[in-house]
Amino acid sequence: MIVKQKFGNTGHLSTRVIFGGAALGNVTQAEADQTLDVLLKYGINHIDTAAGYGESELRIGPWMEKHRDKFFLATKVFRRRYKDAVEQIEQSLERLGVSTIDLIQIHNLTDPKSWERVMGENGALKALVEAREQGMVKYIGVTGHGYGVAEMHLRSLHRFEFDSVLLPYNYIMMQNPDYATDFENLYTICMDKNIAFQTIKSLARRPWGKKERKWNTWYEPFEEQSDIDRAVHWVLKREAIFLNSSSDIHLLPKILDAASRFEIKPTDEEMPEKANQLGMKPIFDGRSLLLE
Repeated sequence: MIVKQKFGNTGHLSTRVIFGGAALGNVTQAEADQTLDVLLKYGINHIDTAAGYGESELRIGPWMEKHRDKFFLATKVFRRRYKDAVEQIEQSLERLGVSTIDLIQIHNLTDPKSWERVMGENGALKALVEAREQGMVKYIGVTGHGYGVAEMHLRSLHRFEFDSVLLPYNYIMMQNPDYATDFENLYTICMDKNIAFQTIKSLARRPWGKKERKWNTWYEPFEEQSDIDRAVHWVLKREAIFLNSSSDIHLLPKILDAASRFEIKPTDEEMPEKANQLGMKPIFDGRSLLLE
């Protein structure tokens, strides 16, 4: 089983590994249901999906008929304007087959112009706040990618009291000094304010480049269990953060197996050698962005 901890100020005891619903974007319902069996086996009680993850919400919907009380359910809106966001929230409720979503998040809020639109008078944030007031959602979060995301999350937290943040975190990315500084500043503020801190891209080894894509991930992931163990344990050794699993259902059992055995804490001293041996490279270029 996976250790649980409070998900920020929500008070919910979430497993430290959160199921990344992007893994269900292009699978059959039968494959999705097999994935549910894996989640139940390890006691995973928190799902993170998005309106933009293909068929993911539709695949999760049938699970909610029998297991709604077992999961803290989170999704995301990618629309930037009020009216469009209202419609997307309503669609997500219908697709998920639920009356209430535990956490609604603004998807990939990293572009300054988009940020101004979302935060404006007729922006998407207004729709999320209204949905919370109407009981359609309980909590509001923000997510993002790229080297500028931590800085943008700090900006977002100065404007609004978000309940959660989500951003990349792995060894090779933290070797970028500017990103590491922004990340640490964001982490400190979130810990002080009890804001849930979710991380993604734990298994990122390097960009795919011209290689044939063997996995349903936006980066070449670690494949060997020992390498996955190291990557997962490196993330989990950071107190109070959550690891959102990767976007391939076939990697999920290995991630959960690693998390269930979290005892070894790889040191930063051993990571440079391993990073060199495994050919680890950043998956983001400069301040560029990728979808979750």
